[in-house]
This record gives sequence, C-alpha cells and structure tokens, in this order.
Amino acid sequence: MDPELEAFIPLFPRADLTDPVVERKSFAELAAAVPAPDTSGMEVEDHQVPGDPAVPVRVYRPHRAHGAVIWLHGGGFVMGDVDTEHPWAARLADSSGVVVISVGYRLAPEHRFPAALDDAYAVLTWAAGRAAELGFDPERIAVGGHSAGGGLAAGLALRARDERGPRIRFQLLNQPGLDDRPQTWSRRNFTDTPWMNSDKVAAAWRHYLGSTPATPYAAPARATDLSGLPPAYVATAELCPNRDEDIAYALRLLQAGVSVELHQWPGTFHGSQAILSADVSQRQITELGSALRRALID
Repeated sequence: MDPELEAFIPLFPRADLTDPVVERKSFAELAAAVPAPDTSGMEVEDHQVPGDPAVPVRVYRPHRAHGAVIWLHGGGFVMGDVDTEHPWAARLADSSGVVVISVGYRLAPEHRFPAALDDAYAVLTWAAGRAAELGFDPERIAVGGHSAGGGLAAGLALRARDERGPRIRFQLLNQPGLDDRPQTWSRRNFTDTPWMNSDKVAAAWRHYLGSTPATPYAAPARATDLSGLPPAYVATAELCPNRDEDIAYALRLLQAGVSVELHQWPGTFHGSQAILSADVSQRQITELGSALRRALID
C-alpha cells in the first residue's frame, strides 16, 4: 500500500453496512471533515428535477463550460446526497471545466432498484432538454460516478442506449460497482481491505436489490451486449473488491468495439482519494477531471 495512505487507515471507519441509518451519519461526518473546495470560479445552484418524486440536484457551472456530466455519488447505494458529494463534485467541476450535475438519487433499502436509476434517468433527460439554460452544449453530455454511483452511471448508459434516450458522449467510471455476483478473485479475497471489503459489497447489493433478481441495468456486468455504448474511462484501485470486475468490464467494452481508457492505481484502496494530502490521491482527482475535459472539451 502507498505509505502516505497507510498512515491514515486507523482514521477510516470500519467497513460495515449492517445499519444504513447509522452508516449514513458516519458517512456525512466523514464528508464534512474533507477540506472545503474553492467554488469561486463557478456558479453553484440547487434545483428540483420533476419526477415521482422530484429529484434534488446541485449544478456546478464553471465559467466558459462546454459540456456537462450527470454525476452520481458513491455510498453503497444506501448513503450520500448532494451535500456529502459537494467536496468532490466541486473539485471535478474545477479540474475539468465541465458543468457537473450532482444527483441526490433515492437510497436503499427504503428505495430499492430501480429507484436510483429512475432518478438518474430523469436527471439525464431534464439536463438534455435544458442544456442552453444550464450553459452547455447538448451534444457534450457525459455520465459518471464513483463506486455505487459508477455502477449507476454504467447502467444509465445501457438504458439510454436501449431506450434511445439522450445521446451520451462519454462515461466516467471510478471504481464502479458493476456486479452483484461474487465471482472475481478480488471480490472473494479482499475480506479485510480498508473502507470497502467483500462483506460490505455484498451488504450493499442486498440493500439495493432486496429479493429482486439483478438485471443488467442494476448490475451492468450482467449485460451480454456492450456494443454501441459511449467511450469510457475506467479507474480501479489495487486493493478494492471491485477491481477485477471493473477491469473485466473495460476489456469487454473494448471487445465490443467501445473505446476505453483503463487506469489501475497501484497502492490505493477503495475511496482512498479522500485522503487529499497523498500525492497519489491528488493525481487521481486531477486525472478524473482531465479525462472528462479530454472527452467533452478538447
């Protein structure tokens, strides 16, 4: 493990999702401890996207932005909102120069699949129809997210393709949760990794799916046809249970004719980029912004 990260392991909460209500509180406290981002170079607005129910979003609009990303937060499908995601959404907008639309999707287990995906699709449709008002080119829309949000983004890309929804130009998948099945080596063997381990991943999927069988929109690794999807940037952490399913998905995208950039970050663990003082974390965050800028602006 990267020594700059290893020093912070005792400060990370235990990897557990037994009680989502308790874990939401801990997650919010952890997000509040992250240094506040600089938002002086952008406009930040809260909106309610029409839906059943309405979906809260926070829009970060850098000056002279040319594209937008529908951004879906992490949190194992059970934690997080636009407030906990604020430090990361603002940094992504600043580093990319892209409008970031951070989605406060409904959480499991109170709202199981497909609630979160329905919310994300409603926001995608809303944003595409209001591109001029929101200040970006409607031909330059990406979807992206971290962890569970990355899995939602991949599912959103599949659904938009199948339903001939708004055109998505790019998908930014950071350590995404793509498969409910414990089939890979990393998923089976990373039982004691920091922040996220195999038991916590399994709990997240139980909360999200309940007794409903997973579909490709819930677990994109189950999709048999990945052709026609937008180009992708896939980032993985070496000590993350999701690592091998993410690499396998990237390879399958390539084999289906989809352009992919795959970045495996050595010495890192799931979510370790929250340790902003580490050099590798700074490089990870910068690279996410750069990938988005290359896809939508350059």
